[in-house]
Amino acid sequence: MQDEVILYTNPQSRGRIARWILEEVNASYRAEILEFGGSMKAPAYLKINPMGKVPAIVHRDQVVTEGAAICAYLAEAFPQAGLAPLPDERASYYRWLFFTAGPLEAAISDVKILGVEADAQKQRSLGYGSYATALDSLSSWLVDHAYVTGERFTAADVYVGSQIAWGLEFGTIEKRAEFIDYAQRVTARDAYRRAMEKDDALEVTA
Repeated sequence: MQDEVILYTNPQSRGRIARWILEEVNASYRAEILEFGGSMKAPAYLKINPMGKVPAIVHRDQVVTEGAAICAYLAEAFPQAGLAPLPDERASYYRWLFFTAGPLEAAISDVKILGVEADAQKQRSLGYGSYATALDSLSSWLVDHAYVTGERFTAADVYVGSQIAWGLEFGTIEKRAEFIDYAQRVTARDAYRRAMEKDDALEVTA
């Protein structure tokens, strides 16, 4: 099919973000399941994503990698889903989408995965400053807003919601009430449940 999306993924990866947004926009897609260290590093796939990581999508002969970019791209490619930002939502949409993909994930990776926390002097050179500052920044927004852009769910919530939900589950994000409430809101969506069921089934049969 001309408008079909090809999703390169693995159920134990950030590919779950891409499947969720594909379900949200109701795209016609097929999933190519890649293996870590195997087909993910094969020459054929490296031509699509030289990083040898998932997710990646191919749509209309265009390649998109990175979870946040995939969410933003698909929201625009399938406007009928209504998940792209309205004019007055663009500022918060892009702000928190890129914040979560950049400073927040970097802070989580450094402090919670690598166990490296910079002192006050070195924090001035880090985009996220400190882990606590990164959490406080997003937390302060979600205390007063139901979703990333305010009161309406958008594609940015797929990415931000995924990061928060996973962080709460695996202990890399503090269990603050605003994070818990937000995660519960976004993961209650039918598209989220469909996507998780499909990836969970793949994990069972793997």
